[in-house]
Amino acid sequence: MAPRIPPLNPLRTFEVAARHLSFIRAADELSVTAAAVSHQIRVLEGSLGVKLFSRNNGVLALTDIGQAYLPAIQQAFRQVLDATDLLHRHKDISVLKINASPTFSVKWLLPRLEGFFHRYPDIDLKLSTSNHLIDFSREDLDLVIRYGHGNYPGMRSERCFSVEAVPVCSPRLLAERGAPGKPADLQHYPLLHDGSDHTHPNWRSWFEHVGCHDVDTSRGPTFWPSHLVIDAAIDGLGVALIKRAWIEQDLAEGRLVQLFDTSLPVSYAYYISYPEARSASPAIRSFVDWVQSQAGQAACNSEAAA
Repeated sequence: MAPRIPPLNPLRTFEVAARHLSFIRAADELSVTAAAVSHQIRVLEGSLGVKLFSRNNGVLALTDIGQAYLPAIQQAFRQVLDATDLLHRHKDISVLKINASPTFSVKWLLPRLEGFFHRYPDIDLKLSTSNHLIDFSREDLDLVIRYGHGNYPGMRSERCFSVEAVPVCSPRLLAERGAPGKPADLQHYPLLHDGSDHTHPNWRSWFEHVGCHDVDTSRGPTFWPSHLVIDAAIDGLGVALIKRAWIEQDLAEGRLVQLFDTSLPVSYAYYISYPEARSASPAIRSFVDWVQSQAGQAACNSEAAA
């Protein structure tokens, strides 16, 4: 017959009494009487069929068997405490499942996530990327970040930041070709195009905005996803019209240079959207507040640099 696990309360009493070598101090730690400690030890010894303690001239000591038994019992209780602590820590962790567009994720969100993890260590993010409309009844997501008008039936949408597009190129391209003095001079540079969809800023709109109508905007290579356009500009392949929020770090670190002071405002913006039923989620609220604070900070930095 396999040995049975001894009763747990007497085991715990044994560990405390053996650690103190005193039934009185063990009683203080366990908030019971010394008589109760003595009773629990007798129950355990009866269950095991061995003597765990001895008294010599009134001094409590462990028997050889008790001394050999103690380390394993202490290790077992430490494992229980560690497992319980881990359980409580995991109980307090929220998992937030997010879907965002590829370029927004790569160029805006990822460079800032370390700050989010530091501020909210009890929220684990699961980030995926796509551009399609999300059906929350079919897809296991908590929120999406989308570029658009923010009007999605049955959803709560919170504005992250507005969008403006600026013409940029690499310093290497300027070194090779010289800096354009006016927008019309861009006809002598390869124009790089974002092929994502009609909602993204395009060269025709920018030239109309600056009052220049003599540049053929139909020529030049097209890239998708949008971060490929940014990489092409960094590699010196031409001049790109890029959402400024995507390239703040590239501009700050000198990989790209903005041409001209005129930006193209865009009617669409970035929104965080989620089902109304999840509006009370603390994790969603924390993430929304953090994104909006980051967007506000970025806007202040852009104004200071201008």
